[in-house]
Amino acid sequence: MAFPTIEPSEVGLTGLAWLFFSYGYLLFYASGLISEGSDLLLLVPSMAGLVGGVVLPLLGAVPDGAIMLFSGLGDISQAQESLSVGVGALAGSTIMLLTVPWGLSVFAGRVDLVGESKVPNYTGKPKLSAKGGLLHTLSGTGIGLSKEVSHGGLLMMVTTLPYFIIQGPACFLHGPSEVVAEGEKMYALAGLVVCLVFFVVYLAIQMKISKDGTDKLKRVAIVKKSLEQGKVSLSGAMDQVIKNSEGAATTGGVGYQAISSEPSPEIIATLKDVLRDAFKRYDDNGNGTLDKKEVKIFFHDLNENIGDKEVDALFDRYDKDNSGSICFDEFIRACYDHIKQSGSERAVSRPAVADIEKAKSLDGDEEDDEEEEEMPEDICDLPPDVQQQIIKKRAFTMLFIGTALVVIFSDPMVDVMQQIAERANLPPFYVSFILAPLASNASEVLASQYYAKKKTSKTISVALSALEGAASMNNTFCLSIFMGLIYFRGLAWQYTAETIAIIAVQIILGLMVQSKTMTAMKACFIISIFPLSILLVAGLEAIGFD
Repeated sequence: MAFPTIEPSEVGLTGLAWLFFSYGYLLFYASGLISEGSDLLLLVPSMAGLVGGVVLPLLGAVPDGAIMLFSGLGDISQAQESLSVGVGALAGSTIMLLTVPWGLSVFAGRVDLVGESKVPNYTGKPKLSAKGGLLHTLSGTGIGLSKEVSHGGLLMMVTTLPYFIIQGPACFLHGPSEVVAEGEKMYALAGLVVCLVFFVVYLAIQMKISKDGTDKLKRVAIVKKSLEQGKVSLSGAMDQVIKNSEGAATTGGVGYQAISSEPSPEIIATLKDVLRDAFKRYDDNGNGTLDKKEVKIFFHDLNENIGDKEVDALFDRYDKDNSGSICFDEFIRACYDHIKQSGSERAVSRPAVADIEKAKSLDGDEEDDEEEEEMPEDICDLPPDVQQQIIKKRAFTMLFIGTALVVIFSDPMVDVMQQIAERANLPPFYVSFILAPLASNASEVLASQYYAKKKTSKTISVALSALEGAASMNNTFCLSIFMGLIYFRGLAWQYTAETIAIIAVQIILGLMVQSKTMTAMKACFIISIFPLSILLVAGLEAIGFD
């Protein structure tokens, strides 16, 4: 391999471990950059449809796809053996995402299941009671499964079809790898075509979902996450959304009283989705209203620079009964006014991005590098449209660096896992099955846990739908890489046991999500599928399957 120059076969055990953890961390860091960069682009309304429909699914599959591609390249005499590393990564990624993080998401997002019909207690206080023992935890708590999750499960099962196309003839072809590869060649071509068709159809479905706005849950979740982490201000996140919905016309006046346009029902609904949970957190006495002090703290924590005069002006307009507090609906209107006013006032004298970057460079490159990693404080006080420009710049930078790191380090990672298998006297499949997902899929695991622990029906839907989407991408984009390697390089598909495990896990989970709820007991079973799938592969190989 050309980069880096350290050969795994030339180092000892400690050196091999160092290489694995080094490459693994770099791939983990790269997948995190890709994930975060994609999420940032969802904050740009003009790009949200394309990002949600194409960029997120495609770039999310890049780390796995790169490992699979490089496993089948190189010298043809060794490619057949190293291809097992790629198959292990494919199986490990698919099965791991659908088992361990899925089960953990159910535990993180579980609420009480109340009544005979076991309805999830998403509106109760508390949502999850401390009563009961182990039996109540397993059978009396769980999550609700939305239509999006059920449809995602069906789509995931449909996309397993290419496995049958290549596996059917593989069951009847025996002999040397060269003979098997020749017999599978045309079936691999057919599988490649079907994979690519499914891939395009899947992206088209995601694009339609994004354009129709039915992926709103994902966008709202990203906005809420970015606000919590201080990556953007409320105005920076929502100003362009409002302008796109209502047009970019300015008010022409000064102050909140000058804003006469009524917010559209769509904008009101979006603001409510974004701010509802935060409103409840700042409502200290739980009476469904916020006073001036609570409102000011709220805006400050959402990175808005608002003073006492601005708060007084908002209350003058919306506190009709002069009670000194406003309800949730009034608060949403106040936020709308503030965002509109913030955008129109700052647009008068907004600085250019180039001028901002030039001014920042004068303060010292080293210090600014540290601020660039922290990200929030250097842009939250900027005009909303400037925040949007900086968000796009940072997002594309993250995507470029993340993708470059994946391309550079996936090839040596394949060599390291193959060397680990040789020294442990294990088939490469088992090593990559367990180790590859730790590096390439850790970001998906962390993201699913972040959303699930919010304990709402919407966030658990976002978490589980993302895991299903990753499996569907493995069935289309990643599997097409293998089909291409088999057809163009003359490699053999001799992975019957592995294929059975991959298909079985997806069918089991796809059927399980067709119900309306999932209990913690089912989550335990789902987690157990991961080690059971390894035993299934080993058992099938022991009785003579490829």
